[in-house]
Amino acid sequence: MINKIKVNIPSLSLMLIIPVINIFYAFLNNSSRGVYDISIGLDNLIPFSKIFIIPYIIWYPFMISTLVYFCFRDKEIYHKMIISLILGLLLSYAIFFLFQTGIERPVIEQNDILSKLVKFIYKTDNPYNCFPSIHVFTSYLMIKGIVNCKAKNTKSILIVSFTATIIILSTLFVKQHLVWDVIGGIILAEIVFKISKIYKMLFNMVSKKIALGKTQNM
Repeated sequence: MINKIKVNIPSLSLMLIIPVINIFYAFLNNSSRGVYDISIGLDNLIPFSKIFIIPYIIWYPFMISTLVYFCFRDKEIYHKMIISLILGLLLSYAIFFLFQTGIERPVIEQNDILSKLVKFIYKTDNPYNCFPSIHVFTSYLMIKGIVNCKAKNTKSILIVSFTATIIILSTLFVKQHLVWDVIGGIILAEIVFKISKIYKMLFNMVSKKIALGKTQNM
């Protein structure tokens, strides 16, 4: 097991690129560039439910554990996930810069543990950088990953898909995102995953040609 971890350290270290890119999130999470309202009637029909703060927070360990699973079980899909995440985050930040949206949050007056967790999220994350939803984009991307994973099985597909779906729904019920934010996150995931497949295919083609050229020169 230790040897397997050592072998995968270079690949696992690629995940460190993501928090580095996320530095831009904090700089963009404000209303200085103006804020667009993209709320629709359906958003008003979705009630606030503090219980959904649990899956919302679970997103953090869910992303790490799922990526580690891919790294150990299917390197190709892992690298596609990393490429997709990087592309998706960069595109999201470009949209945040050019088309900043926001959301109106409810006032939380209770002081139970769930309410405190909601207040903590509200305090540490301004109500901007909403479209597309990064929670939705990344969670849906994990569904794409597990469905296309060579080591997939019924259990892994159900666990990842169920957890990702609950996280996506949580963004609406804790009033962190609007319906269009969710739709945007899903569309973004579909787009970057297709791009990652093309990139990986081209990379493999170039690698084979380089390897073939070296063989012929020997």
